[in-house]
This record gives sequence, C-alpha cells and structure tokens, in this order.
Amino acid sequence: MSRIHKIVIACDSFKGSCNAIDATKYLEEGLLSYRPDLEIVKVPVADGGEGTVEALLFATGGQRITTAAIDPLGRPRTADFGLLPDGSAVLEMASASGLTLLSADERDPRITSTYGTGQLMKAALDRGCRKMILGIGGSATNDGGAGMAAALGVKFYAADGRELRFGPESYPMTSEGKPSYCGGAALADLARIDVSGLDPRLSECDITVACDMNNPLCGPTGASAIYGPQKGATPEMVKQLDNALSHYAEIVQRYVNTYLSGGQATDHEAPHSAAELPGAGAAGGLGFGLMTFCNAQIRSGIHSVLDMVRFEELVKDADLVITGEGAIDHQTLFGKVPQGVSERTKSVNPDIAVIGVCGTLGRDYDKAHSCGINYMMSIATGPITLEQCMAEAPRLLKEAGCRIAHLTDILK
Repeated sequence: MSRIHKIVIACDSFKGSCNAIDATKYLEEGLLSYRPDLEIVKVPVADGGEGTVEALLFATGGQRITTAAIDPLGRPRTADFGLLPDGSAVLEMASASGLTLLSADERDPRITSTYGTGQLMKAALDRGCRKMILGIGGSATNDGGAGMAAALGVKFYAADGRELRFGPESYPMTSEGKPSYCGGAALADLARIDVSGLDPRLSECDITVACDMNNPLCGPTGASAIYGPQKGATPEMVKQLDNALSHYAEIVQRYVNTYLSGGQATDHEAPHSAAELPGAGAAGGLGFGLMTFCNAQIRSGIHSVLDMVRFEELVKDADLVITGEGAIDHQTLFGKVPQGVSERTKSVNPDIAVIGVCGTLGRDYDKAHSCGINYMMSIATGPITLEQCMAEAPRLLKEAGCRIAHLTDILK
C-alpha cells in the first residue's frame, strides 16, 4: 500500500477567525508536525466575496494596486485591486462599496452608491487591464449598478431634465452640512439614460462577475427583498427600492439596450432585459448593471477563482485535497468553496480523497458528501463556545492538520 505524499490545501477564510492564507498555513504546520516528509501545496481560495483579491495574489504572485475611490456614502478612501502577472485584474466591490465600510447606523440602501466600484474598474482600465474578474459579495448598495455606470461615463436624468448624480464631485449639501446622496431610491425619478459617454475601453474588455447568487433584479426573490434588510432596509424601504429597480429596468430596456446594440435610444422597449437573468439581483443589482453596461458574464465565484489559479494542474498528481471554511452545512452545496474544490478535484481524478475542515458542522452537513467530500471534520475537539473556537482558530487548525496527518497512515 503506497503512502500519501502530496497534499493540496485549498481553503476559504474562517470568517471572524483567520483569512484563507492563514488557514492554509496553520493546517500545513499541523500536517508537517507529524509528517515532515509531505509535499504541501497551499492554494488559498475564495468564492468571489471578501478575500478573493488576497487569495489570487497569493496564488499567482500578482501586485496589489491601491487607488483613490469613495465609500458607499461618497466619502474619500482608498481601495485595492490585484494586478495579475497575465495583465488581468481581480477586484472586490466590497473594497469600495462594501457593507463593512459603514457603521450600523449608517446603513441605508436608499442612498448608498456603487460609484466607488466604478472607480476601481476605471483604475484597472487605466492600468491597461482588458480582462477583469470582479467579486461582488458583501455590498452595502441597492442602486442596480447605476453608481458604477456613472463612474464609467453614463449619465442619468429625471423627467424635469436634472441629472441624477451618483458621484462625489457633485453631491449637494443639506442644510445640516451633510452630503445628499443619490442611491437606489433616486432611480424612481429616472426618465432617461445617456450611454454615449460610456468608457469605450469597456468594449475591449472581458469581464467576469464572480457570484453565486441566482436572484433576479426585482420581485420577492430580488435584490431588495432578499438582501435589502441586512443593508438597513425596513419593509417599507424594501417596497420603495424594489419599485425603483423595476422602473430602472424599464428605462434600461428603453434606452440602454437599443443604444449598445447599435441603434439609437428611443421610447420603444428593446427586445430583452437582463433583469430576469440569474445573478441580476446580486449586490443590490450590481450584477444587472455589469451585464447591461459592461457586457459582463456572471459565473460561479469559486469556479472562476479555481480557473485563475489553474487548479487542475495543481491537483492532478495529488494524493489528498483538504478544503474548508467556517461552516459546512446545508448552504455548502450552493456554490461555496468546499463544494467547488471537491467537484473540481473529482473531475480530475475521482480517486483523490477530499477532506472538508470547518469550525462548525451545521444542519444537513452530510449532504456535502454528494459533491465529493469524502470526510468532514470540525476543528473543535471538545466542549467549546463559538467565541472560544474563533479566538483559538490558529491552534485548532494546527491540531486538525496534525490529526489529518495521522489519517494519512491509513487513507492510502
């Protein structure tokens, strides 16, 4: 019986405890403490949310670029994106337009904007990037990507001719001395869209949206209803925002699709809209905006990342693959990292064993066997609170790695 020699570790972050890079490192340390002869390949990964840039820079040796942007409320900040060795860019909308950039009392999807995400994309264009992968998890916005489009040259007008401005250069000040922001609620006033100023470099771009949400733009499973509450929307706000996005989609049909297909903007509806497509409602409708204005393609986040790191090449001669994240449960089969890693591993060689490591084995965790995970284990080894487990994740991950190394004596 041959002995396991090469192990690929492809983990996501353990949120609240450690990022993907550290999680793979701690598992490696545990493995090598018992089996120093092992060949370990570390591949920290992500599913398009927070940590995507970091994971791909680690895997490819790319360069982190810092640029000026605004946060969801128009305040100046800096945001990062990754410039990969092949000249492509990897971006996270959360870096500029994320929910974590706001305090709890600042969350209001009626006024937050994706303008900063458009600034990130423009910075990548200025660097010569014509291929982008954009992770859109963790948004604070519900503007249908209008802010992003505004940063790239699109103009939006109300029926009375005034421009609806989503960018910081023209936010008016209220009597209290605070900016008056143009966000998702303002789309209810939209009457006309001028796409003639859209950055022409976008026509040369191949943009992939890394996203595992299949929601349409509007309706009971749309952006406002499903994700609005976590961004600060009350039930009344959800109705307001959903109506605004529905109106926005109608105006997009009337003006944008016709213009971008080579015709002139008219008052007649274009033959189709991206509003009903899976993923249109992701990130408060940013998915819709990216498909509409940038001809972007929405794809599974984890599979996009695995393509970028050339996962098949790394795993083709592996004896064992370790994957994981904070929880393995009923949500794992909806595009999470353990599912993507195990499926891709089995597509290369069904005989490669896959172990899923997590903080919590949650409801219906055993269903993850169906995607190819052979064995699942929690890093918690005894009675322990969630807070303790998160605080002691480095030690627990190392111990989990050591236990897996012991298993290698009997796995093959």
